Amino acid sequence: MAVRIAGVNIPENKRVEIALTYIFGIGRSTSNKILGKVKVDKDKKVKDLTSEEVIRLRNEIEKGDYVVEGELKRMIITNIDRLKRIGCYRGLRHIKGLPVRGQRTKTNNRTVRGNKRVTMGSGRRSVEKK
Repeated sequence: MAVRIAGVNIPENKRVEIALTYIFGIGRSTSNKILGKVKVDKDKKVKDLTSEEVIRLRNEIEKGDYVVEGELKRMIITNIDRLKRIGCYRGLRHIKGLPVRGQRTKTNNRTVRGNKRVTMGSGRRSVEKK
């Protein structure tokens, strides 16, 4: 029986505490809070949950207290668009594709820039032998 909560298939062979973190917007601490509210043992495997426990979990997550999955992603995108529209520093950094939160840019920002290698020695092939 595949357990589906908030549009996500939860892995069956994991503990419930960990399996809930597969839902975007739920981490370990939120997962523990939810399990405490619905009174489900966090060490129980997902495949061992009863249908009643699954329904209680689903109702707790989807009733509106937690912003998860599509709604959370939409919220993040609208916040970034707002920053871009008002032209603040963080918005400009998003537009340029540079680090937003004050990281250094002389080195160590390859992931934000898309792993560009533009210096002379960084992407060079080994020297051919004579």
